[in-house]
Formats: sequence, C-alpha cells, structure tokens
Amino acid sequence: MAKRNRRVGYGLPVVLAIAVHVVALLMTMLRLPDSEPTPSSSSVVQATLVSDVTATDQAQYAQEARARTAQRQAEEAAQAAAEQEAQEAARQAAEQQAQEEAQAEEAERQAAAAQAEAAAQRRQQAAEQAAAERAETEKQQQAAEAKRQAEAKARAEAEKQRQAEEKAKAAAKAKAEAEKKRQAEEKAKAEAEAEKKRQAEEKATAEAKAKAEAEKKRQAEEKAKAEAKAKAEAEKKRQAEEKAKADAKAKAEAEKKRQAEEKAKAEAKAKAEAERKKAAEAAAKKAAAEALNNSIANEQERIANAQQAAQASNSFINLVKRAVEDRWHLPANADSGLVAQVRVRLGPSGELLTASITRSSGNPSFDRSATQAVEAAAPFRELQQLDAGLQRRFRDFNLKFTPGDIQ
Repeated sequence: MAKRNRRVGYGLPVVLAIAVHVVALLMTMLRLPDSEPTPSSSSVVQATLVSDVTATDQAQYAQEARARTAQRQAEEAAQAAAEQEAQEAARQAAEQQAQEEAQAEEAERQAAAAQAEAAAQRRQQAAEQAAAERAETEKQQQAAEAKRQAEAKARAEAEKQRQAEEKAKAAAKAKAEAEKKRQAEEKAKAEAEAEKKRQAEEKATAEAKAKAEAEKKRQAEEKAKAEAKAKAEAEKKRQAEEKAKADAKAKAEAEKKRQAEEKAKAEAKAKAEAERKKAAEAAAKKAAAEALNNSIANEQERIANAQQAAQASNSFINLVKRAVEDRWHLPANADSGLVAQVRVRLGPSGELLTASITRSSGNPSFDRSATQAVEAAAPFRELQQLDAGLQRRFRDFNLKFTPGDIQ
C-alpha cells in the first residue's frame, strides 16, 4: 500500500488536457471579430452597397470569406485536434498509470509470493532442522538413558558390595565394641571398688580429723569460757573492791565533813558570843564550804563511776577481743597489709545478732575468716554484767582485723 501511494496519478494528464482546452478557447475568442457580421437591420444598406461593388471586389470578398472560413475551419479542426490530443494524452496517461499500477501490483504480488515462498522454505528448513535436532536429542537421551542405567546398575552393585562390607565391618565393630564395653565395665567395676575403698578410708580419716578438730575446738571453748569466767570473777571482785574503796572514801569524806561541820558549829558558837557581827559571814562561809564539799564529793563520785565504767567497758572489749582471737584462723594467703572491719550487733543477753563486713580487705577468705571468728566466739554473756547504759553502748560496736592484731 505504501508503494501505491507513491505512484503517478491522473492529476498531470488532466491538467494538461484542461490547459489544451483553455488555449483552444482563447484562440477561438481572439478570432471572433473576423467572423461574418450578423445580419441586422442594416441589411438594406448593405445590399445597396453590394450592388455597387464590382465583380472583382466580389471575387476578392468571396476569396477573403473563403479564406476566413478555411481559417476558422482550420482553427476549429486544430481545436478539435488539440482536444482530441488532450483526451488521447489523458487516456494514454491513465492507461500508463493503470499499467504502472498493474505492474506495481504484479511486482508486489510476486514479491509477496517470493517472500511467502522464502518463508515457507525457511519454515521447512526450520522444521527439518528441528526434526534433526529432535532426532539427535532423542538419540542423545537414549544414549544417556543407557549410560544412566549402566551407571545405576554399577552403583547398585557397588552399593551392594559396600553394604556387605559395612555389614561385615559393623559386625566386627560391634564385636570389638562389646569386648571394649566388657573390658570398660570390668575396669569401671575395679575402679569403683578402689574408689569406694578410697572414699571409705578418706571418710574414716575425715571423721577422725573432724572428731579431733571438734575435741580441740571444745577444749579451746571450754578453756576460753573458763578464762572468761575467771576474768569475769576477777573483774567482778575488782569492781567490788573498787566500790568498797569508793564507799569507804565517801564515808570518810562524809565523816570528815561531819567533823568539819561540828567543828565549825563549835567555833561558830564560841565566836557567836564574841563576834555576833561576823555571824552572817561565818554562816555564808559555812554554806560555801558545804557547797564546795558537796561539789567535790559529787565530782569524786562521778570520776569514780566513770573510771569504773571505763574499766568495765575495757574489760568487756578485751574479753571479746581475746575470745575472737582464740577462734580466729588466719588464712594462709593473708597479706600483712590486709585490714577488715566487722560490725558486731548483740542481743540483750550477749547473743550474736549479726556480724557483717563494713570495710572489706579485698580478700574474701580474710573477710570470711573474720566474721567466722566472731560467730565462733559468740555468745558474749559478760554483757549482762555491765550497767544498762554500757549494755546499750556495747550491743553495737566494730572490730578491726589485721593479720597481727584485732582492735
């Protein structure tokens, strides 16, 4: 269809034919003034004039008329010929165009037929090639199938042989395992007997050691308790003696005060008669002396009580320190620079409530040995021998542990 649109159509022949007709028409119109005049109302005059023309003139006129007629006829013939030529040219152009279109259509048809034939040949070649490829593929597949079957058969034979070998190996292995297991069981049984015997010996040794340690610990505790009791008795006796001394001193002071008062009274009575004026001064001096003596007595009593409390507290702390030291087992890896502080909280009767680390030494074994020593030394029944105020003071205190001392 694209080739048909590019062909030459009827336009050019038609334009040529129209141009020829226009030229012929123009030539005819230009010759119209030379044509014979149309008869009119002046025919009488003309007839008169003709009658006056000579024969020669008439012949000339006739010749001219014939010439004009011949010329007109020639022009008409030329015009007709031109029109015929134009029509012929248009017809020829149309025929040529139709012929060209027919040729083009024939060429297109032939080309389409050639293309169809070529396509058919290509399809046939493709079909033949595909058939050849399918045949080759089938051949290869058959060869591959035969090879696969042969390989499968070989693998089956190999697998069968392998299974037989594995079965034999498994049987041998099972037998070896059974023998190995029997030997291992016998060995384990022997080892278990030996272990049982060793454990029994170790248990006996440990029990003997534990019994010895318990006995040693009991003896140490009894010794410590005896020492503590003796110390408590000695402390109690010392406190009683100090109290007796204080009582005697207070009694002596009171007696001295009484004698002084009696002496003062006697002197005052003796002087009253002579020195009534100084009676007031003497009384004032007496009152001041009494106040001073009372103050001195109270201060002495307070000092005595403070000394007694300090001695009691020192005695209790020293007792606690000795009891803890006796039960403190210093770890073997303890460094001389280690320091641990343990907070001790006691109940009203001296029983241990808690023993906790308030300052760690950085060595867990050392810290643990400190708290265990406090726990082993408790209870501290000597707390009941202290006054109520001192008991409250010494129910919560700290002990500082160093490898060489407890503070």
